[in-house]
Amino acid sequence: MRVTRTFLAVPANHRRMVESAARSAADAVFLDLEDAVPQDQKEAALIGAIEAINELDWGKKAVSVRVNVPGSGTIETEIARLSMSAPRLDTLLIPKVERTADIDSVVRMVGRYGQHRSTPVGLEVMIETALGLANCEQIAGHSPLIESLHFGVGDFSASIGAKGIDIGLSHPAYQLTSRSQQGDCSSTALDMWAYPMMRILVAARAHGLRAIDGPCGAFRDVTLSSALAIKAATMGYDGKQVIHPCQINATHRAFVPSDDEVCNARRVIAALTEAEKEGRGAVQVDGKLVDYANIRMAERVIAMGRTTDV
Repeated sequence: MRVTRTFLAVPANHRRMVESAARSAADAVFLDLEDAVPQDQKEAALIGAIEAINELDWGKKAVSVRVNVPGSGTIETEIARLSMSAPRLDTLLIPKVERTADIDSVVRMVGRYGQHRSTPVGLEVMIETALGLANCEQIAGHSPLIESLHFGVGDFSASIGAKGIDIGLSHPAYQLTSRSQQGDCSSTALDMWAYPMMRILVAARAHGLRAIDGPCGAFRDVTLSSALAIKAATMGYDGKQVIHPCQINATHRAFVPSDDEVCNARRVIAALTEAEKEGRGAVQVDGKLVDYANIRMAERVIAMGRTTDV
C-alpha cells in the first residue's frame, strides 16, 4: 500500500501554495477542487491542478486531486481532463460518498477516460455524512480501484447536527457526568469522533484499504495537531490529513513507532521464536503472556518502522 502518513490538502487555484506543497515533506498531497475553491474559480483550479501535476517535481509523493461531489455538474469534466492530461496523477479523492452508486458512476468515468493509462487511477473515498457512514462497509468493498477511506470530520459533524465549529475537535460540553455516593458530581470529557473513526477503520481493514483521519483545523497548535495524530495512529489509522505544512512534522512522528517500541516488538518476536523451538506457542516476556496474536501486533509495529524513510 502507499505510505500516506501525512496527506497535505492545498487549494488547486493557488499556485504558490501548490508549489510549497510539492516541496514539502508530506507523504501525499491532494490538490483541492472542492471545498477550498470558490464556485467561480472551479475551472481555473482544474487547469491549475493539471499544470501543477505536469510541471512540478513531486518526488516520491502520492499525488491526488479532490474532485467535486458525485452528481455535481463538474465531476465528469474533472475526471475526464485529469485522466487524459495528467499522467503523474496517482489517485482521485472523491468527497461525500454516500452510496455504492456513487462509486459506480466514478468507476465508469475513470474507465471511459483513462483507457490510455498504463495503470488506472486509484480512488480515495471520503466518508463525511451520516448516510456515508451507514453504508461505509458496502462502499469499502465495492470496487478494486478503491485504495483508502478518509474520515471527513468537518462535514460529518454538520451532517449529524453536532455542536461546534472546530474541525476535528470534540465539543467541550460532550461529557459524561456522574454523581458519587457522597453526592458530588464529576464530569469526564468524551471523544465525539471515536465511533465514526473506528467504524471507518474497521471497514477499511476488512477490505485491505488504508484509513486516513481528517484534519485538525487548529493548524497552528502543534500540541493539539500532534495529540490528534497520536490518537489516530494509536487506533490503527495509516495517516492523517493536514491543512498546513506546519502540521507535517508532528503528524508524521505520530505514525512512526519509537525506537523503544520497535525494540520491544522485536524482543516479543524473538522470544516466541525461541519458545517455538521448545514446542511452545506462548511465552512470558516482562511478566506478560505472549502468543501469536502478540506477534501479529508486533509485526505491524515493525512494518510501520520500516516506512520511516519512504
